[in-house]
Amino acid sequence: MLVLDDTITNIALPAIAAEFSLAPAALPWVINAYILVFGGLLLLGGKLGDVFGRRRVLAIGLAIFIAASAVAGLSWSGEALIIARAAQGLGAAMAAPNLLALISTTFDEGPARNKAFAAYGAMSGLGIIGGVLLGGILASTLGWRSVFLINIPVGVALLIGTRLLPSTPPHRQRLDIPSAVVGTLGLISLVLAITQASEMGWAAPPVLISVIVGGGLLVGFVIMQRTRQEPMLPLSVFHDISRSVSYVVVLFIGAGLMGTFYLLTLYFQNVAGMGQMMTGLAFLPFSFGVIIASVIGGKLAERLPARLLAAAGLVISSGGLFSLAAIKPDTAYFPHIAIGLFLAALGLGAAFVVLTLTAVRDLPVGTAGVGSSLVNSAQQIGAALGLAVFTAASAGAAATSEAEALTPTSAGNGTAFIVAAALMLVGAIIVAIGVRTPEARVHS
Repeated sequence: MLVLDDTITNIALPAIAAEFSLAPAALPWVINAYILVFGGLLLLGGKLGDVFGRRRVLAIGLAIFIAASAVAGLSWSGEALIIARAAQGLGAAMAAPNLLALISTTFDEGPARNKAFAAYGAMSGLGIIGGVLLGGILASTLGWRSVFLINIPVGVALLIGTRLLPSTPPHRQRLDIPSAVVGTLGLISLVLAITQASEMGWAAPPVLISVIVGGGLLVGFVIMQRTRQEPMLPLSVFHDISRSVSYVVVLFIGAGLMGTFYLLTLYFQNVAGMGQMMTGLAFLPFSFGVIIASVIGGKLAERLPARLLAAAGLVISSGGLFSLAAIKPDTAYFPHIAIGLFLAALGLGAAFVVLTLTAVRDLPVGTAGVGSSLVNSAQQIGAALGLAVFTAASAGAAATSEAEALTPTSAGNGTAFIVAAALMLVGAIIVAIGVRTPEARVHS
């Protein structure tokens, strides 16, 4: 449900713009308000779970998400809708990291936890594709408001279901509000800069100011964590090289997943001439790839080294992305596009499952929420970064395209996919060097 709300709103944007007469510059904030708050507050959401109990904070987050969805579905103006989307992001930021932490603390390390994370990865894949399919069905039959109102019955069922989860006792810690404010504002500033850069360019004054403010706040946040007796983010979380590398490469994976989705959505609609429903169906190989990778990755993680699985997955995804870089307006959907899309999703999904396991392995119980929230933060910030970088690469190539066989969109997408493929290869190298298997570690 939380991932689905990253994509489902895209289908409804034209109808929303028409009803509220939103200016082109204001319309992206229907999407950005959710991503910014979701990504920026994940760290705080994880810490709240560590301090007050994860099941409790998960339930509160779901309740906020449900209420905000109701306001979004009944919104009376564009401004009210954007504020409701930000509130949805707050609820998601409280729910997502504590869900991940509950998985890591409920299931013992090994086959049981691997299967749980495989299911988690599969649901993420379904959420991405479900957003397009469900959004197309709802928007075309019941209107755009149903895109948000559908969260109410689903969310209520999930909220009731949290009663079945094991309760986690709160840990007596001080909640470092100043650090939470500084760190969250720093993340939001950087995500805002990345989002603005796709529209204004990196040299625009608002982007530069956001980068400087965000960077300064994050430096201040690190200094505060080094001097606090009970830091909000214990820097010891990063002492494990495998965990730190996993966070970085999960950021790359988030960029690859969202970037692929965005670029191909433009291609299918603007170049291939597909409608909303056909665009959703065209992404089915992507969904199948993520789901299959989640199942296979969870099982292989019990038998093969993490670095081998994750690096292989990133190389496979890079091959799929390179093949997508060659598509033209007359390229047949099957087999070229369908197979490339499947391989990209298969590799990214496998790497994500394995690196999620590596990122949360051996986290102390008192920091499981914060450590898990960093996985979600990396994925969300990576998604924003991927959209900014790939959009800039696509726009630059499209502006200089003179080939008659290519439209500006397809020419730009080709360049962007090459950038994405190269990024996955860099990630594979980082994983191969930095991720260590448990057997290779030396315990004091």
